[in-house]
Amino acid sequence: MTPEHIQQLIATGMPGAAVEVSGGEGKFVANVISDAFAGLTPIKRHQLVYACVNDEITSGELHALTIVAKTPDEAG
Repeated sequence: MTPEHIQQLIATGMPGAAVEVSGGEGKFVANVISDAFAGLTPIKRHQLVYACVNDEITSGELHALTIVAKTPDEAG
């Protein structure tokens, strides 16, 4: 599992989002900027991102994913 693979999964699941992923060895940080987060609570935002990588979490390939989810306005 590479940061690039996770980045691709999130970008595919959230078209139009700006996605940057760093980390390794099953532990990653995803910075996601998307209009889809507007009006959502932090938990709902994280659920949108987790849905993109649920198979990898379920299989155990992805052990930990820290998510920073912002709208374009919040990202400044």
